[in-house]
Amino acid sequence: MATALQILKDKFGYEAFRFNQEQIIETVLNKQDAFVLMPTGGGKSLCYQIPALILSGLTVVISPLIALMKDQVDALKINGIKAEFLNSSLSASESSSVYDELRQGNLKLLYIAPERLFNGGDQFLNFLKTLDISLFAIDEAHCISHWGHDFRPEYRLLSALKKEFSAVPIIALTATADKLTRDDILDKLQLKNAQTFISSFNRPNIHYTILPKRGMYDQLVDYLSEHRDDSGIIYALSRNSTESLVEKLRLDGFSAVSYHAGMTTEARKTNQDLFSRDEVKIVVATIAFGMGINKSNVRFVIHTDLPKNIESYYQETGRAGRDGLKSDAILYYSGGDVIKLKNFAMVEGNPEQTRIMLQKLAQMSALCEANNCRRKSILNYFGEETSESCDSCDICLNTQEKFDGTTIAQKALSAVARLENRYGLNYVINVLRGSKSIKIKSAHKSLSVYGIGKDISQDEWYKYFQDLISFGFLKQIGSEYPVLSVTEKGLAVLGGKERVLLVKNSFKREKSFSEKPFEKELFDELKIVRNNIAQQENVPAYIIFSDATLLELATYLPQSKAEISQIVGFGEVKLNKYGQSFLAAVIAYCAKKQLASKIADKIAKHVRPVKVNQEVENETKALSYNLFKEGKTIAEIAEIRGFAPSTIEGHLAFYVQSGQLKVTDLVRAEKIPQIIEVIKKYGDYPLGTLKDALGENVNYGEIKAVINHLKHANLSVEESLKDS
Repeated sequence: MATALQILKDKFGYEAFRFNQEQIIETVLNKQDAFVLMPTGGGKSLCYQIPALILSGLTVVISPLIALMKDQVDALKINGIKAEFLNSSLSASESSSVYDELRQGNLKLLYIAPERLFNGGDQFLNFLKTLDISLFAIDEAHCISHWGHDFRPEYRLLSALKKEFSAVPIIALTATADKLTRDDILDKLQLKNAQTFISSFNRPNIHYTILPKRGMYDQLVDYLSEHRDDSGIIYALSRNSTESLVEKLRLDGFSAVSYHAGMTTEARKTNQDLFSRDEVKIVVATIAFGMGINKSNVRFVIHTDLPKNIESYYQETGRAGRDGLKSDAILYYSGGDVIKLKNFAMVEGNPEQTRIMLQKLAQMSALCEANNCRRKSILNYFGEETSESCDSCDICLNTQEKFDGTTIAQKALSAVARLENRYGLNYVINVLRGSKSIKIKSAHKSLSVYGIGKDISQDEWYKYFQDLISFGFLKQIGSEYPVLSVTEKGLAVLGGKERVLLVKNSFKREKSFSEKPFEKELFDELKIVRNNIAQQENVPAYIIFSDATLLELATYLPQSKAEISQIVGFGEVKLNKYGQSFLAAVIAYCAKKQLASKIADKIAKHVRPVKVNQEVENETKALSYNLFKEGKTIAEIAEIRGFAPSTIEGHLAFYVQSGQLKVTDLVRAEKIPQIIEVIKKYGDYPLGTLKDALGENVNYGEIKAVINHLKHANLSVEESLKDS
């Protein structure tokens, strides 16, 4: 019998497992239930597709979208795997043919919608009971929870699976769920003893940018003009704004279609197919579009309106860059969006759910307004610890040149104070700028602060206020219509007792979507080869190969069948079916340009250096360190200081880098080589990836301590392995 790793290589063309795929597969093969939280593009589907090929019977996959089912099944068939789906898009004769295949035991995977299981009484359930079912896989499992961002009532029916098929293991998978939603999923599915696997939420290839909404369309056109060859999704809040934006983009020469719930099913399917097959580059959609979309070469996701919570934002931006290549997530933000969305957050007759939805909306707004690393904020929201900035979001790529903004701050704080801490952000800015609007009360037009900030633009004021809130000089009070209020810290500024440094923005140049040099001309030629094959196979181009595969071909220039088999995506079936076509294109290009194979560069395992983090000592770290030196344990320090033990571990890890503590003070000696081996494989960031690879036996503090040990010793990873 083939092993999971052999199937991964032979059927799917990958050399190694990612995240904790291997442990998940082992759990399922041991007939245990599993809950899997893994980022979009992280390879969730392999966690049930590989067991399906090892287990003797049928794997039933419950999936919410017809288009997703077809994509998944097409991709499996291209790889030589027997799979089908049953849904309303099939004719009676097509459905009958699938039933025949099931009765004969010819299929390994069957994709169905949740309502298929239970509609029409027990008829379909009873049919399934006649088959040899080895596994149920529930994709997009967050749909079962009303705390999730995409609750679907029909998913609640899946709670009966454990009762009807008690001996069959269930694997539930999602890319997005906070702890409240995760617990609800396990409860609703009756997965009482499920093994839980939570991978890092980090998508390092996605570049996050949040911009003021003012002047949005001109900025959008500038961006799209620079990315005419790229596929992307633009999300809008309403059907009308979707249609009007498509009309404007078409008039400006862009290839765009719309997608929303007001369109007919046929029209939506047509537009999604055009987008999937790269016949149009842009789809402008409401959130009705894209859940679970499998298109791997989406290079950008743009939000023209605020998502209602961070889960939705993370899920929707995660549709970019599924192939691992650099992609953009751009959000245009306005405080007015928050007011509009509050109406959607109100759940009639359920004050507790309303409270949680409003809280989630406030957290989404705070993400937009904070002057902190976007990636760090997202990861921390999902409970993933990281102390490092990412260097690939708009905040981190900003050089953050500071200037003395005390006078500006005093003007802003004075305006809030003169308005008696009773007005919102937009009103205060309008007073500062001397707005002539009839909405400004006549009494306020006689205030000394009226018009004192007219030399500063509205967008600049908005940014300065965001900073003043972020730095704690101002706070916003109230959830539905928040008003500004001066804090104690702000009063010190007004009294001339504290200076304020504000940020003058100067944006760095973005990194290239590929870290290695590649042959752009060849990359474009390979796209044509792929498109021709896709047309012959009648599937979207990305199902043949992702852009990541074409990029590797254009980077490493393989010259033989043996060399091209080293390229990601070339499993046994695809190598035999398509290898020669792509190989011929590469060889012809190299002959014309007098280039040689670079496959040795791919095979060589380069060790990534450990990054040097310019962390500095502060009072809170020093207090933890002093207590530790007095003989207190980490647990005792955490209790004394009211912090989580993991926070104390992070404090102490700092002193390993400075040499004041030895790594063995915090990590047992026998664990150190194991941790270094994983750092050697993955690099030292993100910590979540290292934690996934090391398992429950190693905690974040131990990982940080070993990383800082390497930084202190200034050793390469290989040298440290010899010395440890």
